[in-house]
Order: sequence, then structure tokens, then C-alpha cells
Amino acid sequence: MRTIPRPVSELVDFLQSLGTAEIDHTGHDFLTHLRAVRDLLAEHDASDELAAAGLFHSIYGTEKFQAFSLPLDERTQVRDLIGERAERIAWLNCVMDRPTFDAAVSAALAGGSDLMINDREGNPPIPISRAELHDLAHIHLFDWLEQVERSEFGWDYRRAAYREMASLVGPEAEALYADVFSCEPLESTQAAAGS
Repeated sequence: MRTIPRPVSELVDFLQSLGTAEIDHTGHDFLTHLRAVRDLLAEHDASDELAAAGLFHSIYGTEKFQAFSLPLDERTQVRDLIGERAERIAWLNCVMDRPTFDAAVSAALAGGSDLMINDREGNPPIPISRAELHDLAHIHLFDWLEQVERSEFGWDYRRAAYREMASLVGPEAEALYADVFSCEPLESTQAAAGS
């Protein structure tokens, strides 16, 4: 059953009440980043559910972002706000081990069907459908495209993996990837060519 998320203003109010506007994130506050990811998805015709997942994409903390982490026992409350599908994609984005996610994207592009990602906390591997992998790649890619210019990890962080995510998501994502990466500073591209 498909659940329509609550109005964006209500979701933002909830995130604001958690103190997300007080947390630094890539040169902005965390809430600004969350909203920017959601808006980028919405501008590129993502469904309301996927845009809501984008708004909550790192609500439980991620492999690289631990400055804020809503406890996992709050998943039911988040599910009530954004729906089961959106919450699951946000949760997967938070708990996934990135190398196994990257491998799943590569496997999907090669036609693989038994897709799994590892939980970064060492819990059992998580089976993931192609549709979920597509949604997760969409969220994860747009999260990176929103912040790459400001990120401390630099333009080359997982570049090949993000390119594959764009391929999996489709032509519009590939075009956005190319557009964002066309802004890469010349010195960064020269350094990448020399390595």
C-alpha cells in the first residue's frame, strides 16, 4: 500500500523540532541540506514519497555523517510522517555499508537480481529489491550532487560509484551528474588526472 507523506511544511517543522538547524553540515546547517536534497529531487520529478525520503535521508546518521542521529526506536514515528516506503529508503541510506551498496549498483547494472547490502553495524545482510536499489541510488546520488562542491571529501570521492548510480537512475540523473561535475575546479581535475 502506498502512503502519501504529510505536507512538506509539517515534515520540516518536525525536523526543526529535533534541532537539525543547529547542526553544521557541509557549510550549511543540517536542515538546510536536508531541504536542499528534497528540493533537488522534487525539481527532477521524483515522487512525493521519494522526495520525502530525500528530506529524511540521513535522519538516523550515516557512515560518514554522525553529527545527528535519531535513535532507530523512532522509526515508527518517522514512518507515520513519511510513509513506509520512504522511511525504508531513508533507513537503508543510513545503515548501509557503502562498498556493498556500490557493489549492488554494479551488479544491478550487469543484470544481477539477488541484490544485498551490508548493514554498517555488522547486522545480517539486507536483501534489497531492484526498485528499492533504484530509489536508494536516486537518494544517495542526489544527496552527493547537492553537496559535492562543499564537501571535505572532494570531487573524486567514490566518483565511479556515483557515475554508476546516475546510470542506474536514468538519463535525467546522468544529465544532472554531468551538469554538477562540469563545475569541478580545474585544479581538481588536473590532480585527478595526475593520480
